[in-house]
Amino acid sequence: MSDSVNIVVRFALYFDLMLLFGLAIFGLYSLRGKERASGTVLNFESLLYGTTVAGVALSITAILLLAKAMSGVSGFMELHHHIFQMVLMGTDVGLSWMVRIAALLLAIIGVALNKRSPALSLWIVTACGAIALATLAWTGHGAMDEGSRRYWHFTSDILHLLAAGGWLGALAAFALLLRLKSLKGEQEARILARVLTGFESAGALIVVVLSITGVVNYLFIVGPSFDEVMLSTYGILLFLKVLLFSAMIVLAILNRFHLSPLLERSVRKGEYSVAVNALRRSMTFEFSMAVIIVCLVAWLGTLSPEMEMSAA
Repeated sequence: MSDSVNIVVRFALYFDLMLLFGLAIFGLYSLRGKERASGTVLNFESLLYGTTVAGVALSITAILLLAKAMSGVSGFMELHHHIFQMVLMGTDVGLSWMVRIAALLLAIIGVALNKRSPALSLWIVTACGAIALATLAWTGHGAMDEGSRRYWHFTSDILHLLAAGGWLGALAAFALLLRLKSLKGEQEARILARVLTGFESAGALIVVVLSITGVVNYLFIVGPSFDEVMLSTYGILLFLKVLLFSAMIVLAILNRFHLSPLLERSVRKGEYSVAVNALRRSMTFEFSMAVIIVCLVAWLGTLSPEMEMSAA
C-alpha cells in the first residue's frame, strides 16, 4: 500500500512541476507581447498559481512519506522529531526539497506580476519552474551513483525532465487553445495556427533531447545489456514507455506535416472547424499518452533493475 501511495504522489508531483515549467516556457517562445498577459490567450494566473500551490502541497506530502519510511515510525504525528535532522539536513533529497520549496515560493511572486509585466512574470516562473523540476532528479536513480558519474547522470536526468516538461506543457497549452470556448473567432484560430507552426523547432529539439538523454540514462542505470532487463518489471515498463513515446512522435509528425498545414489553409478560407476537430482528437490522444508516460516514469523511479536482474 505504501509503495502505491508513493508512486501516486511521485506521479502527481512530476506531472504538476512539468506543467508549471512547460506552460510558462510555452508562453515565452510561442506567444508575443500582450498575448502573454493572463486571460488574453491562456489564463496564466490561475494555471500557474494552481500548479505552484499544488507543487508545494505535493512536495510536503512527499517529504512526509520519505521521513516516515526512513524513521520507521508508525504514524505521521511522530515525524516532527525526524524531518528536520534526519531528512532535510541529513540527505541530499532533503536539501533539494528545500531548494524546490524556495523556487516554488518565488514562482508564486512571479505569477503575481503577470498583469503588470507578463514577459518578466513568465521568465521568473520559467526559471523557478525549471529549478523545481530539476530537483526531482535527486529522487531518481542518479542519486545512487558516486563521483563524477553521479553528476553526469544528474545532468542527463535534468535535461530529460526539462524536455519532458516542455513537451507536456505544450500539449496542455494546445489542449486549452483547442477548447470550444477558446476558439471564439478567426483571430483565435489564427493564433492557434501560428503557435502550432512555431512549435516545430521547439518540438524537434525536445524530441532530440529526450531521445539522447533517454539512451544515456538507460546506460547509466542498466548498462549495455538488454536481454536480461526485458524480463524484469523495470524492462517491461520501460518498453511500454518507449512504445508510447514512439507513438507520440508519430502523432507529432502527423500534426506537423498534415494537420497544422490543413489548419493554416482552412483559416485562410474562413472554414476551420474540420481541421480544429481533427487536431483536437490528435492532441487528446497525444496528451493521454503523455500522462501515461509520466505515470510510468513515477513507477520506474521506485524500481531497481539491478536487484530484479540479480534476483532472477
